[in-house]
Amino acid sequence: MNTEKNDIKNIIEKSHIRSEKYGIRKERIVPKKISDSNYINHCLKKNKEFFKIAVPFMKKIHNILKGSGFFIVLTDKEGCILNIVGDEDILKKAHEMKIIVGAYMDEKSIGTNAMGIAISENMPIQVSAKEHFLNAYHKWTCSAAPIHNKKGEIIGTLNLTGKSSEVHPHTLGLVVAGVDSIENELNNRIINNKLLEAYNYMNTIMDAMPYGIIAVNSDGIILNLNKAACNIFNIYEKEYINKHVNSMLENWEEILRKCFAKDSYKEIDVVIKVGNKKERYSEDIFPIENEDGGLIGIVITLKEIQRVFNLVNKYTGMNARYTFDDLICESKSMREIIRFAKNIALSPSTVLIQGESGTGKEMLAQAIHNYSHKRQGPFVAINCGAIPKNLIESELFGYEEGTFTGARKGGRPGKFELASGGTLFLDEIGEMPLDMQVNLLRVLQERCVTRIGGNKNIPIDVRIIAATNKDLKSAIEKGSFRDDLYYRISVIPIFIPPLRERKEDIESLFKHFLKTKAYKLQKDIPYITEELDKKILNYKWPGNVRELENFVENIVNLEGNTSFNIDYDKKDVESYKNNSPKEFNYMCSLQEIERKAILGCLKECQGNVTKTSKILGISRNTLYLKAKKYKVDLKNT
Repeated sequence: MNTEKNDIKNIIEKSHIRSEKYGIRKERIVPKKISDSNYINHCLKKNKEFFKIAVPFMKKIHNILKGSGFFIVLTDKEGCILNIVGDEDILKKAHEMKIIVGAYMDEKSIGTNAMGIAISENMPIQVSAKEHFLNAYHKWTCSAAPIHNKKGEIIGTLNLTGKSSEVHPHTLGLVVAGVDSIENELNNRIINNKLLEAYNYMNTIMDAMPYGIIAVNSDGIILNLNKAACNIFNIYEKEYINKHVNSMLENWEEILRKCFAKDSYKEIDVVIKVGNKKERYSEDIFPIENEDGGLIGIVITLKEIQRVFNLVNKYTGMNARYTFDDLICESKSMREIIRFAKNIALSPSTVLIQGESGTGKEMLAQAIHNYSHKRQGPFVAINCGAIPKNLIESELFGYEEGTFTGARKGGRPGKFELASGGTLFLDEIGEMPLDMQVNLLRVLQERCVTRIGGNKNIPIDVRIIAATNKDLKSAIEKGSFRDDLYYRISVIPIFIPPLRERKEDIESLFKHFLKTKAYKLQKDIPYITEELDKKILNYKWPGNVRELENFVENIVNLEGNTSFNIDYDKKDVESYKNNSPKEFNYMCSLQEIERKAILGCLKECQGNVTKTSKILGISRNTLYLKAKKYKVDLKNT
């Protein structure tokens, strides 16, 4: 306690020294600096918000001290008095000493006093009797504290002045409590203003959106919805605020479950019924969490499905729809392919996907893109076999204005430019003309393109995924495909086996397509007879997954019947086994037995890799690996 008193004594002594330095005379009665009415109005305008908040608290303090001979003073950060509240008799005495609005109470104006020290030392303080520098102030006791804004800067002081004979420590405590209240109200006002501003911005932005937005709390109570949402449900906003969202959406329980499970929930098709009318929408949900990760609210967006389709059509080939979650499979070979594809997705290296038509090469390419670092970028697809030879160069590399008759004004970027920052999918690359293969190889090596008719090198950042249903090695031998391009694009080769080699996938794909096609065609899932089910599982599906999908759509349309012919013959593996050599020399290593088995099957199957792998009970990929290991030429056996 003594230490505290000594500290205050030292502070006051330093203030006296500063007062003498400022040239303040002890005999002075009135402040040296008093502003005119124009400057007072300027100060009041400048401190409008602060003044508006502080005055009510001054009045509350005055009500507590009414009749006790105290008056309350509010100053700005310079010490200029903004307001005075007190009993008439005490205010009269203060006015006689020019303690009035516009007078400055800082040390440079009246020497040592509580308000001046509060500003200079940035601390609450009580100055009583002879601690004041001016003799005229020895009859007063002053308790003052600085008022701060949110940044901690002094914006003013609150002071309580009375007779020195009435000095009491609680007086300063009352001032400090008043200052705390003023500062809290200031911060609350700032927060409320920001919240109001944010609320107005949010409402404006929400109403500007072309799709429906509904904001709910974790209990599903509607807090806000925009005009588009009101239009979708044909309602007025006021009618549904504070109502439960299940009065609008039937899938609330599913939405809530997904949010708590932290599952992704985007672009889900939902059917909304308004009166007798049903409409399909694409629904997204965005959970709102607190600092601890707890769910406090959800924003639900509803987009007209036709609007989504229009956007997709507008930007055909510019988006990747599929992810690895969309790849339906049960077979070990496909699960291994997906695991491998996920591992290489983050690599920038070129991928070559091989497989028969309809096996899902582009779907896998899109999944790799959506799993990669470039998933935020575009996915641009081009079918090298579907574009006329004279147009493929301009499609890939673009052209400058005036390059040829009919060229678009301003030129046109090619697919490499459009795909920059994302993935370029070169489908059916085996159909690409030889002269174009040279140009493609140059782009892959130099990572820049030059438009037709131009001379400017345009740098590109593109991940290449190529696909083909051709045997490119055979094409190289025939001279229709460049070997240097093959090695450039096949850095990471992936082979998708045909559907007939992964029969475990047929049933799961069939069930999946039944559901999706029934929903698309707005029909019930048809009953499948045991006989048809057996045919489906044993059919070879030469068109692979694409053929199966079209077959299912045919079934759904015909309500369980089909116009497809999927009869199968039973000669397959058994006939090959029955015609295989009867004699075999087992006096050799296991590796040599395996090598002989591969050579024997290949010979009996006349080099047919698919039939050979089926008889051996292994996948085509495994057969290729073993053939490489044992130096077996699959093409010339």
